[in-house]
Amino acid sequence: MSTPDTPPPRWPLPPAPPAHDPVLFARAMRDMRLTWRARGILAELSVGYGPGQDPTISELVALNRDERLAAEGREAFRTAVRELRGLGYLTPDATTASGVGERLIVDLAPAAEAWLIPQHPGFGLYVDGS
Repeated sequence: MSTPDTPPPRWPLPPAPPAHDPVLFARAMRDMRLTWRARGILAELSVGYGPGQDPTISELVALNRDERLAAEGREAFRTAVRELRGLGYLTPDATTASGVGERLIVDLAPAAEAWLIPQHPGFGLYVDGS
């Protein structure tokens, strides 16, 4: 929330919803191969940004704890990004594939092979398993 004394966020809200397939996005958010931290980063990068507004990984890593209001450190963030890259959820932008500071492109295609928690009878919200 911004007040007159608070500077606007570095990366404004996207002007339009992302064009990702909602089913793939939901599968990605439930992919048991990913840590919770990696899922959060993937969600952040999946929301989309206006042209030229998308942050680089080094810009996101550089946010201090006060700005993020979170406790994760830089190495934890980098580890989660490596996790996402390893599974193919993030790929380097060909125009900035120089290493640190690169922009990454979200690809939700690996969610088609997501490891999901199987549904077992009796584990629903109701006694009858539904």
